Amino acid sequence: MINLQDVVEEGKNKVSVFCSRCPSKILNSKSASYKSIQMSLPYLHKKGDNESQAEELTDFWEVLDMYTFENMGFSNTMDDKKYLICADCEMGPLGWHDLTTKVNYVALSRVKHNEDVAKK
Repeated sequence: MINLQDVVEEGKNKVSVFCSRCPSKILNSKSASYKSIQMSLPYLHKKGDNESQAEELTDFWEVLDMYTFENMGFSNTMDDKKYLICADCEMGPLGWHDLTTKVNYVALSRVKHNEDVAKK
């Protein structure tokens, strides 16, 4: 369970965000806004694996511009969204890209939150 006080400061990500599987940096600190919304996402898997089961998540980083990401890939299109995956190891979905609004959401529980100690 993530302690929001450790990762959210003034509504933004307090520290950098990294892939939970590899050292790839996804977001710089203070580049995304915290949003509490409910969304069902398939369980984490590598691209091409079975993605039939899902879980309900509520804590997300909202990224208004896809060019804010340091390293993010886009996977399957499902209805009006594309799933977000790590561009290096292809683990995901880490969140989704809304095709209508062009806004991106990254699940806090699917990423690591650290000071800048991993690969940049």
